[in-house]
Amino acid sequence: MSAPRDDEFGFAPDYDSPVPYMQRTRDYYAAIGYTTPYRWAHYTEAPFQPLKKPLAKSRVTIITTAAPYDPTKGDQGPGAAYNGSAKFYQVYDGDTSQQHDLRISHIGYDRKHTSATDSGTWFPLPQLLKASAAGRIGDVAPRFFGAPTNRSHRVTLDTDAPEILSRCLADKVDVAVLVPNCPVCHQTTALVARHLERNGIPTVIMGCAKDIIEHAAVPRFLFSDFPLGNSAGKPHDVASQAQTLELALKLLETASGPQTTMQSPLRWSEDASWKLDYNNVAQLSPEELARRRAEFDKQKEIARGNCAA
Repeated sequence: MSAPRDDEFGFAPDYDSPVPYMQRTRDYYAAIGYTTPYRWAHYTEAPFQPLKKPLAKSRVTIITTAAPYDPTKGDQGPGAAYNGSAKFYQVYDGDTSQQHDLRISHIGYDRKHTSATDSGTWFPLPQLLKASAAGRIGDVAPRFFGAPTNRSHRVTLDTDAPEILSRCLADKVDVAVLVPNCPVCHQTTALVARHLERNGIPTVIMGCAKDIIEHAAVPRFLFSDFPLGNSAGKPHDVASQAQTLELALKLLETASGPQTTMQSPLRWSEDASWKLDYNNVAQLSPEELARRRAEFDKQKEIARGNCAA
């Protein structure tokens, strides 16, 4: 008996499922010569803080892993190669009443399928301000906060998360929306969200790496099945950015307990083959892997120098 054909039943191809970023990352770094697998944060339970007041009366902030543009730190524009010089290592904040030029050249977003030409896809402040003006939320907190993309669990847990909590409390923040970009960014925001929830602040993460977020067990997660770097919606598509934020706000209101994931109905494209590309060693030649190893070593040295400075 012949096997049933996918098109007979309308099945999607097997690769059209959430990208397995943790396994891809392990395989990729092993292929370029780093044989000690990275230990991703893993919890089986999550804290959960219900909303203390309706969103229409709540003060909301953004926690981002994007970096302020600094013209002295090399190419940070659309399509720029990974730029270790642009990384930041301490929590920073910014005035939400001002415009900000935040970029993602310092992290491993999907450079093949993400244009990086519209910061609205990784920093939803414009949409949050619109939500405030429309009365959907009470107000936008006076500051947003930058969370360092730190591979060290200890630094994130013991230093960065408590610092972000302290600044949120100083600003009387009621709710935090966290927006990661790269794989490690997703882990960072998961650990920060867990810390905020344990200390009384409800959170929602808007992200694209489902396996990393759920492995770390967070209170609420809005999953957009998009290439990394587009957690807040499609580039140059304001309607998708507005819809993505609204879904996150709805999740804040409707989640009945921790580890609640909502998947956005939006699709990146009809062709899902983009999911096969990111750090997929099966599609990289030995020469390309060697080139990437050399570039990674170079950027690691740059980052080490900046961290020590």
